[in-house]
Amino acid sequence: MSLRPPNLFAVKTHVETGQQVLDEEILAEQASALGRAGTAVEKALKKLRACDAEDEARPALVQDAADKVYGFLIQRELCGLRDRREVISAYGIPGEVLARLGVAGPKK
Repeated sequence: MSLRPPNLFAVKTHVETGQQVLDEEILAEQASALGRAGTAVEKALKKLRACDAEDEARPALVQDAADKVYGFLIQRELCGLRDRREVISAYGIPGEVLARLGVAGPKK
């Protein structure tokens, strides 16, 4: 039979410091901002796909989508996610939007 010391004398292995709390808050905000940016990309691309190629509003929609995609890619990089090929294929980002960003499309 083994004896354990009372919890009063046990060494605490997890001590939450102010820095840890702050780091957790920052990570939560980064994740939230990434989600909001992804939603903005989805909405902008949906509007762009609904627009005809000859519509005079299309250039503005392409620019808006490019701005949203750019912000999303930057937010991903801030989170340490550097591979943009995943995003391009998952969201189906059109070539005309990628051209505004100076990004090459996914390799086939």
